Amino acid sequence: MLPAGLPSDKIDALVARAALVDAKLGATTDPDNLIKLSKERAELAPVVEAIAALRAAIDERAALAELIEGDDAEMAALARSERAALDETIERLTREVRLLLLPKDAADEKSAILEIRAGTGGDEAALFAGDLFRMYQRYAALKGWRLEVMSESEGEAGGYKEVVAEVKGVGAFARLKFESGVHRVQRVPATESGGRIHTSAATVAVLPEAEEVDFQIRPEDIRVDTTRASSAGGQHANTTDTAVRVTHLPTGIVIVAASRSQHQNRAQAMQILRARLYELERERLAATRAADRRGQVGSGDRSERIRTYNFPQGRVTDHRINLTLYRLPEILEGGALDDVIDPLITEHQASLLAALDEGG
Repeated sequence: MLPAGLPSDKIDALVARAALVDAKLGATTDPDNLIKLSKERAELAPVVEAIAALRAAIDERAALAELIEGDDAEMAALARSERAALDETIERLTREVRLLLLPKDAADEKSAILEIRAGTGGDEAALFAGDLFRMYQRYAALKGWRLEVMSESEGEAGGYKEVVAEVKGVGAFARLKFESGVHRVQRVPATESGGRIHTSAATVAVLPEAEEVDFQIRPEDIRVDTTRASSAGGQHANTTDTAVRVTHLPTGIVIVAASRSQHQNRAQAMQILRARLYELERERLAATRAADRRGQVGSGDRSERIRTYNFPQGRVTDHRINLTLYRLPEILEGGALDDVIDPLITEHQASLLAALDEGG
């Protein structure tokens, strides 16, 4: 018998479905059907394997109970010594199964569009936006993802007024989506002769990359303008001839892409527009079916100040979960960013579990 709190009917249905998919895989030779079935089986595998491990542990505990109640004192003592460890295993596997049964965000496995913009603070905000971009660049490299700049506007003193990049890799959105929000920095700017600490900010938006099959854009809903692009100098000076401005008429969203070619600019602008419209639709659907998610970690409200990077104290504080780490250099290098992201994911999962418990 499964522990209380686990939906037995749902678990039985998942196990039965996995068995049915296995049978179909063994009987079909159609390539398209094989791909579809293999994908479904791969998605079912983690939860089915966890359920099997949990059931095996429960059966083992039942066997230990029989030994404890038996006539062999030596075997009973041995069984009692093993029961505590087995109870911990059952508790761990129960939590694992509950997490695996949580509703999946359909966008979690997607690549991501990363947008960073300088906020309040002038040149220092642009420099900080550059620091954040390099942090995500290094983090992406550590994860084996590919990061490609789609659009950029350099700051006059360095960094970026705005930079948009594509982060290609399975699960990139799942790891980065909690980064959306206002990031604040407290430090002495390089241009400050008096040694005073300034507070500046940059905004980060992370969108799931939308394919054309995810979100169709009608040609009559967009206006495309071509303009002469300006350059802030530096390594990209005189390399951009034209910028493409795409306006989505129904929403008023405007995307400007300025890279090396007009054709590339248009393709990238449409890619960013699809991602933004896809995210708008996701947010609309989420709002209609989950009004009780106001307190959820990573709500996606980009006006929310989510994190502070304090250089004098060497600390990073995530305000959503009151997490403070005195590892600012390692976090900005990307290597310790998981130490911030992992607790956010854990808190998010805990809130979903609590909502599941409240809903019965």
